[in-house]
Amino acid sequence: MVILATFWMSASASDVFYLLWFDTEDFIEPAADDAAMRLALELEKLGVRATFKIVGEKARMLEQRGRTDVIRALARHDIGYHAENHSIPPTPAVYLKPLGLLEGAEEFERREGQGVADIRRIFGVTPSCYGQPGSSWGPQSNLALRRMGIPVYMDEGSHIGLHDQPFWYGGILYCFRLNRNVVRAELDDERQALQARTQFDEALRRLRQAGGGVIQTYYHPTEFVTTEFWDAVNFSRGRFTAPSDYRRPKLRTKESMEKAYRLFFDFIRYVKASGVRFATGRDLPQLMEDPNQPVDVPAARKRFVEAIDIQGRNSAADVLLALLGFPPTYVDGPTIRVESTVRSTSIPRELFLRGKQDAISYIERHRRLPSHVWFGSERLSLADFAATLAGDDGGPAVSVRRGKLAFERHVNSDPEGAFQWIIHPEGFAAPELLELARLQAWTLKPAKLK
Repeated sequence: MVILATFWMSASASDVFYLLWFDTEDFIEPAADDAAMRLALELEKLGVRATFKIVGEKARMLEQRGRTDVIRALARHDIGYHAENHSIPPTPAVYLKPLGLLEGAEEFERREGQGVADIRRIFGVTPSCYGQPGSSWGPQSNLALRRMGIPVYMDEGSHIGLHDQPFWYGGILYCFRLNRNVVRAELDDERQALQARTQFDEALRRLRQAGGGVIQTYYHPTEFVTTEFWDAVNFSRGRFTAPSDYRRPKLRTKESMEKAYRLFFDFIRYVKASGVRFATGRDLPQLMEDPNQPVDVPAARKRFVEAIDIQGRNSAADVLLALLGFPPTYVDGPTIRVESTVRSTSIPRELFLRGKQDAISYIERHRRLPSHVWFGSERLSLADFAATLAGDDGGPAVSVRRGKLAFERHVNSDPEGAFQWIIHPEGFAAPELLELARLQAWTLKPAKLK
């Protein structure tokens, strides 16, 4: 297989980078194979390198159908990962919902590891990034992705986000919930395709004025050749369909296909003419500053007492680690939420120091934040411990403070709306996943261009 070199690029303060990616997933309709190849070849002629996020079953079907021509064409672009089976139940959010952080990470790796291995075998590269099928997201995936050597989460969803730009979360670089900085030219409507240019211009101007940023566009190769999604006709509302009973989606007419390609490539030419810098999922980590930045401890301490929040380029976890004397490093957030039981308004100095040292020991051992900290037979929640630690004035007793977790506002609070997708079971909601997302939001912080 062809192994591509990554093109190194640096960013200046006013740079805007443009990500173009394709969820390459339809393993039922063979015409989608040709669509992926055409997109890859014509983009290459334009000098544009895109990211093709490929489903494990799709990669295997290309191999089984003998489509080495498609594999070669895609391999000259960037290759990402888009789940093992995409819509065959159970989908990621469904199987992750009843699991905690650690067990869920193990299960994600068990179910998704084969797809990553097959993409590595077929395309000759470790996927540069991952993106969930539909809205089937779960924070446990971050731990598993790190173990599988996938450093970037690139998709769109409403579960978590930060100022419509990339961010660090769970030890992964996320390009997610870009909202107004996501631009798509419609493939069937000339007028709406032109409106996408206006939207792109607005995003470009806004980001340049802000000092730089990222715009992204995504499609599915199957969109260019079908009028309905392959998975909706086979796996709607969690229905299982055996391969022998797969229904192929309805195809576009030849005229409709050509119009879709024309509107798309006209839009890409317009984007390229703007002078924006194209990037791939593999380029993203090189464009960003080191996520482990030093903390201004005196300033951070004062703000932490008022609200536990992101501070500049530092996550709440970064600040807490600095208050505990750790150098800049990464640890995961807590696995559960535990309430405080300390009744007194203060903790004796010696007892507080024992609890503080215990918290340090826990972090060193597990590489994650504790859910609570013990002081004798009573405990403080992580939030209350962080606020109490920040407010410590060095006296013979340490005043107990209640921590306000301000960073949790960046996580979606709608457990049903966040997971709306035609493939999920009717009425599917996952408050458990959003609760885990809030716990891991201790690690949330902006990703800054170099």
